[in-house]
Amino acid sequence: MFDKLDNAVRFQQEAINLRAERQQVLANNIANADTPNFKARDFDFRAELNRVMEQGRSEASGGLSLARTSARHIPGQAGGGAGVRDLLYRVPDQPSLDGNTVDMDRERSAFADNSLRYQADVTFVSRKIQGLKKAMQSE
Repeated sequence: MFDKLDNAVRFQQEAINLRAERQQVLANNIANADTPNFKARDFDFRAELNRVMEQGRSEASGGLSLARTSARHIPGQAGGGAGVRDLLYRVPDQPSLDGNTVDMDRERSAFADNSLRYQADVTFVSRKIQGLKKAMQSE
């Protein structure tokens, strides 16, 4: 029974996780809009969602492991985009002279679109859970 409940929201849960990762990538692009030689990055959301749904998330996708220079150091995890396998460089329409490939109009548009889709996914999951709770309650 619980596997059916899990499957009911798994797709949207994975979509929300990938939307959050994409938001971080886009925010990084926007933050580095004036950094010389910075290359804008993004990933194919549909391909990554298909990959995650088919293969699942690996346990190692929680982050990059940090190098330890002493056995006395505490092991840690570095955050950021580790669940996405294919982080690609954007091809600029018109690169700047300093080598930066961030197009602020494109980045803002993608950021707003991703934010809207993230909120829609959260709303969908919330309503799905409310519907499941309502179905389990006696009248």
